[in-house]
Amino acid sequence: MLLGLLAAAGAALCYGVSSVLEAVATRREKPAAGLDPRLVVRLLRSWVYVLGVGLDGLGFLLSLVAVRTLPLFVVQSVVASFLAITAVLGAVFLRMPLGRRDRIGLAVVVAGLVLVGLSATEDSSVDVSDAEQWGVLVAAVLLAVLAVPLARLGGAAGATALGAVAGLSYGATAVASRMLPGDLSPRHVAGGVDTLLASPATYALVVAGAVAILTYSVALQRGSVTQATAPLVVGETVAPALVGLLLLGDQTRPGWGTAAVLGFALAVAGAVSLARHGEVRSPEPQSPQPG
Repeated sequence: MLLGLLAAAGAALCYGVSSVLEAVATRREKPAAGLDPRLVVRLLRSWVYVLGVGLDGLGFLLSLVAVRTLPLFVVQSVVASFLAITAVLGAVFLRMPLGRRDRIGLAVVVAGLVLVGLSATEDSSVDVSDAEQWGVLVAAVLLAVLAVPLARLGGAAGATALGAVAGLSYGATAVASRMLPGDLSPRHVAGGVDTLLASPATYALVVAGAVAILTYSVALQRGSVTQATAPLVVGETVAPALVGLLLLGDQTRPGWGTAAVLGFALAVAGAVSLARHGEVRSPEPQSPQPG
């Protein structure tokens, strides 16, 4: 369980740094008209964006370790704390001072994560049926279809709508990762490739991941980072947590159910309150010192 918590914290760190890098790179590009995959192609020419995507990939691998050992509500609430990391990084390196509301948000996130961590227990997942694996694949495809008309919305409405689709898509990747069959440890994964290729969850992971990356990139161009990121956090935490509790056998330590719910709610609410810190701006110039 400790390994899972450390992996989830590492994923949050990777996502916190990558969100800053990707926001910078996305804002430098010409706005996309609709859901245009060429936006990602253009962004891949930027080393800043590539570095951000690389950190996203590392974060995904760490989250994969976490979701295979811990309940989804634990992993997703820890991962959502990436906004707290972004806020701290902005304050330290970009001179984006933390106001009173931000400090309260950080305290709320920490309090929520403490409660979630204390209520966590090792994964006690149930066997996943083929129908459930097909279900997450269908959900991923439906999100891709839904994103097309929503991408025509401009301004705050477009940013919020696409941010929500991105969040639900990231949530689908978490659920699909949990459903992947077989032993995914480095020693055994090579021998289980055939099993992975036969699983609908594998394709759900690919589709949902692609939809999440594209819709979030477009959302960042439609409005402020806060408008895009706040619904993303809600979508990527609440939906997979419910799936884990209702279908995948997730549970808390005996007697800790209320603490888990409270901690989850605090962590998500605190993260959403910090969403504005994804809005990266250049460091303010220092005033000249008198001679």
